[in-house]
Amino acid sequence: MTTNPTSPATLDATTLRELIAAGRAPRLLDVRTPAEFETSHIPGSYNVPLELLKEHRAELRRHLDEDVVLVCRSGARAAQAERALAGAGLPHPKVLTGGIMAWQAADAPIAHGRPRWDLERQVRLVAGSIVLASVVASVFVPGLKWVAGFVGAGLTVAALTNTCAMGMLLGKLPYNRGATCDLETVVGRLRREPASGQPA
Repeated sequence: MTTNPTSPATLDATTLRELIAAGRAPRLLDVRTPAEFETSHIPGSYNVPLELLKEHRAELRRHLDEDVVLVCRSGARAAQAERALAGAGLPHPKVLTGGIMAWQAADAPIAHGRPRWDLERQVRLVAGSIVLASVVASVFVPGLKWVAGFVGAGLTVAALTNTCAMGMLLGKLPYNRGATCDLETVVGRLRREPASGQPA
């Protein structure tokens, strides 16, 4: 585990596997979209999409003990979730270093479901398609080149702030909703199951 005053505390895949194997599994909150979670997730983790977590962090905080590890695709969304929960008073939330990608690279156990494109891949497709279409169309309507510039500026801001407005919008589409994942369901499971439980 690593800590830094300016960055979240982290836990690597190897250490997390050891904790799980020893029966000391922390609460694993996967903050990806329900569709991403359905595609693949760490057995025993709870799906709490980032926007739901941010909006209801105080309520969720009341149902979490101190031993929480946050998971996303690569670590960026989990870091946002860590800041939100720390701001709500959770003492020591941690981020899984490298996210689900690092977990899979470590050949750790994974639960698979119906394959879906992850959110970052969807953002690349939509942004790239808009830029390509606007550049091609600007041959006929020169002003459309600024649409490509606007998308480029948005991607730059996303990189600098480690947030993505396009990703948040795409996350609201039915494709990314997948199984039902609302506050009442999540809180109900957190109440019923111990930290080392293995929810479906």
